[in-house]
Amino acid sequence: MEKRDYYEVLGVGRDASVDEIKKSYRKLALKYHPDKNPGDKSAEEKFKEATEAYEILRDKDQRARYDQFGHAGVGSSAAGGQGFGGFSGGFDLSDALRAFMRDFGGGGFGGFEDLFGGGSQQGRGQGRAYTRGNNLQIKLRMTLLEISKDTTKKIKVNRKIACSTCEGSGAEKGTEKKTCTACGGRGEIRQVSKSLFGQFVNVSVCPSCNGEGRIISSPCKKCRGEGRVSGSKSVEVKIPAGVSTGNYLTLSGQGDVGPRGGPAGDLIIVIEEIEDEIFERHGFDILCDMPVSYTQLAVGVKIEIKTLEGKAALKVPAGTHSHKIFRLKGKGLPRLHGHGRGDQLVRLVAWTPQDLSREEIELFNKLEDTVKDKPPQCGRRIYSK
Repeated sequence: MEKRDYYEVLGVGRDASVDEIKKSYRKLALKYHPDKNPGDKSAEEKFKEATEAYEILRDKDQRARYDQFGHAGVGSSAAGGQGFGGFSGGFDLSDALRAFMRDFGGGGFGGFEDLFGGGSQQGRGQGRAYTRGNNLQIKLRMTLLEISKDTTKKIKVNRKIACSTCEGSGAEKGTEKKTCTACGGRGEIRQVSKSLFGQFVNVSVCPSCNGEGRIISSPCKKCRGEGRVSGSKSVEVKIPAGVSTGNYLTLSGQGDVGPRGGPAGDLIIVIEEIEDEIFERHGFDILCDMPVSYTQLAVGVKIEIKTLEGKAALKVPAGTHSHKIFRLKGKGLPRLHGHGRGDQLVRLVAWTPQDLSREEIELFNKLEDTVKDKPPQCGRRIYSK
């Protein structure tokens, strides 16, 4: 099914401010949230659609690409799914829920009390609040040859991992966490105050247990009660052909593990293209200079050109000027969306021989006197004909 325009999805104009986009999205998200519409697939799809539109339009760079190129110019990775910024990627319900939680799960324009119609202990998972681990960002340097085809890279990532001694709980083996007496295990403190305008309830995170609802009486000696330690892990990353510097891939749950059983953050891999010694990149086209003798330019020749996939033949017509550019169709980089490939541009450059012998100089002078077609005077568009 063809995607709807993101501005149409959120019901805002193309000149809408970020605040207007947030407010419009929040209204739609609360209306179609899966927890408010259990089992309703139609509402779930509308929730995902609204969240995807919000993720693109809230980001200045992605919004600019969308305004210029439409859906083909952006992706869904900003929400945490496995996709590249700059082109389309997967966007599922977990991505949408994560994006909603990130911006509206605990304040701002409103959170769970708006969604469920009032504060609820069940909304906090029986009072236990988990802290999510940090997102990590690394650069992945790639050659042009690697970028020209689908590539799988194995990367070693230094990150926080679950403590093997306490299995991530933070408590010494054989001991148990105790219910926080300050909040009764709810993880939050509620203070009720009355005024002329009615009763107000102020809800804050319990300072004794930091919102977890339980307290560790005997912290694990290895992790000191954190439930995590420094470690490393190798991850495989599949990179589609045609990426460029600045594109990024988000691997959900591959960042730092959260403290004491908290969910892991994401790993963001940013592509950095290594400058090639032969080819100069221009979008999905590539350009290379090919030195040829003035004799070959004058009489015409068939030459062999190096390409990303091997070699190709190029026929140079007689009378070709230096710096003439020829186009080899489909010899450039694959386009990200799979719509064909770019082209390879070949710029012919006249090669001037050096350190001529006396005999060679005499031959060149003789040829100069013989050739009737003399160089034109200084001026613009010398090579226009």
